[in-house]
Amino acid sequence: MNYTERIKSLREDNDYNQTFVANAIHVAQTTYSDYEKGKVRIPIECLIELAKLYNVDMNYITGISNIKREYPQN
Repeated sequence: MNYTERIKSLREDNDYNQTFVANAIHVAQTTYSDYEKGKVRIPIECLIELAKLYNVDMNYITGISNIKREYPQN
């Protein structure tokens, strides 16, 4: 699963709409929609915010791993 599919799946699993997620990561809804469609690459800062929002590590968000580990706490 690539990262565009993963972020959409996470959003749907959490019953969030695109507007909610976009607000949470401080981007416009249209920008977030472009992230999910793969039209625009997601900046690392937004990937980090998504990982925090869903409490999963970056390897899961980016599709490197299929194991859902919690976001590392300091």
